[in-house]
Amino acid sequence: MNAISALSAAQVRYNRFLLLVAGLGGLLYGVDVGIIAGALPYLEATSGLSAGQLSNIVAAVLLGSAISTLAAGALADWMGRRKLMALSGALFVASIPVIALAQGYGPLVLGRLLQGVSAGLIGVVVPLYLAECLGASQRGKGTAIFQWLLTLGIVAAAAIGMYFSIRVDAVAKMGDAARLFAFKDRAWRSIFWVSLPPGILFVIGSFKVAESPRWLCRKGRTEAARAALGRSRTERQAAVELEEMEATAAAEHAKAEAGGGGSLWHRKYVIPFLLACVILACNQATGVNSIIGYNTTILLEGGLSDVQAHWGTVILTVVNFLVTIGAVALVDRKGRKFLLTLGSAGIIASLLCAGVLFRNTESRRVDARDALQALVTPDQKLSLAYNEAAAAKLLHGGGATPTTLIVIYSYGDFRAATPLARSDDTAAKLVEIARANCVPTNKVVAFFSNPFASVETAQRAPLRIENALVTPVPSRQSGWIVAVCLFAFMAFFAVGPGVCVWLALSELMPTRIRSNGMSIALLLNQAVGATIAATFLPTVGKYGYSSLFLGFAGCTVIYFVTAAFFLPETSGKTLEEIEAHFERR
Repeated sequence: MNAISALSAAQVRYNRFLLLVAGLGGLLYGVDVGIIAGALPYLEATSGLSAGQLSNIVAAVLLGSAISTLAAGALADWMGRRKLMALSGALFVASIPVIALAQGYGPLVLGRLLQGVSAGLIGVVVPLYLAECLGASQRGKGTAIFQWLLTLGIVAAAAIGMYFSIRVDAVAKMGDAARLFAFKDRAWRSIFWVSLPPGILFVIGSFKVAESPRWLCRKGRTEAARAALGRSRTERQAAVELEEMEATAAAEHAKAEAGGGGSLWHRKYVIPFLLACVILACNQATGVNSIIGYNTTILLEGGLSDVQAHWGTVILTVVNFLVTIGAVALVDRKGRKFLLTLGSAGIIASLLCAGVLFRNTESRRVDARDALQALVTPDQKLSLAYNEAAAAKLLHGGGATPTTLIVIYSYGDFRAATPLARSDDTAAKLVEIARANCVPTNKVVAFFSNPFASVETAQRAPLRIENALVTPVPSRQSGWIVAVCLFAFMAFFAVGPGVCVWLALSELMPTRIRSNGMSIALLLNQAVGATIAATFLPTVGKYGYSSLFLGFAGCTVIYFVTAAFFLPETSGKTLEEIEAHFERR
């Protein structure tokens, strides 16, 4: 508090402005991830593009993000953190008119590719910049705000999509087909235009903040580094930090000259790099992306009705957003180690409870894959009206009612699942299985779905029913208990891993390897996430949600042990003090 109170009014304003700019970066990252979901239905209805072309438009973001994530570290070292932030924002801003004014396939792919490149750069450079610019007492709060506004960006994208969905529905009720088509065309373009202002503000803000003092110091620009520190620190704080930076740089240079400690295999580099990689890999291994993505299906399987399950998904996203606000207040006060330990312990307990609840239900399920395989048509499709009569036939007249049916199927090495159907839902759609719902139409999407699978082989492969799971529907009370477990999971994730993962990524890495190390660790995070996504459905089909949740809990035990026993507390320490800690060990 004394350090903060000693700052001048201009320095306090600058620190707040720095947090605002970083928060806008998080907002852009969230918008990048979520904006296409609301626009895609209207784009599909009015563009005249094929399914393969639409798939390429979606996949362009994944490709751009993967490439730029790997290159972001080298770019940040070459051109500086501030310039790369401005470039990432400029790419996002440029993508909006390219997409919104597009009259064909090419501009849409280009625009989405630019958005993917922007997202990959932002995911590396903004946490990197925050770690190197903010004081020790503000670093956790700043990175937490980045994560909070990232979740806000996802919520905002969903809200924008919902707004236009309501408007489109109102126009549809007028019964004018031409007017509806014109409004849908305007809707998807407007969805992208609405996301433009945050991008412009982020670019402007990036030019108004100072360059990273640590990057300047490593480039030998000592006076520029002193000036950058002086914008956010007292004169004494700036002098002390600059002295630490120069001492660290001089020590590295002396060791390299002597041929002794300059190797990247030195423990001061290897241990923090491995710690960051373990934390980022375990962050995905909690199953968070799959639990969010399949939350509605999980709640339906748990015993809730369709409406209740969708409300459960809304509540889950709200919990994530609100608890992240609390994490912003706690991350510097309680520390990273405490929040990661608390969060991972709570995740383990939540997953274990959900796993036990599903175990009781799944022990009574029946796999009717042979019966469904017999219904596959010669053109390798399947259509089934799942009701009480169909359920009785699949169960040979036995079993409890009502039941749910979920079919895991494959063409070659690509797998998919049908939406969950309930036998007591009289308004349910047909359970329909076709190759187009499973096999990607291009190699980019195929790589992120299953990097080891062949699209050409899958296009010729027969339909194989891997599992047709008929499960008794648990009571509504049991369903809400499952929902509460998932809400608790989301809360513990938000308060710990959700916020602290960005801090672990940026704080643990020594200055010499920070930018490139962050790129590699973040790419590992994406690879683990893609692997879990590819194996999620086969695991559910073969072993059930119970085994999956228990597996996620087991992976989180590694997370807990790492956080509780191996991770040093970095709150309140300068980056040079953190680096010195690993060198001493």
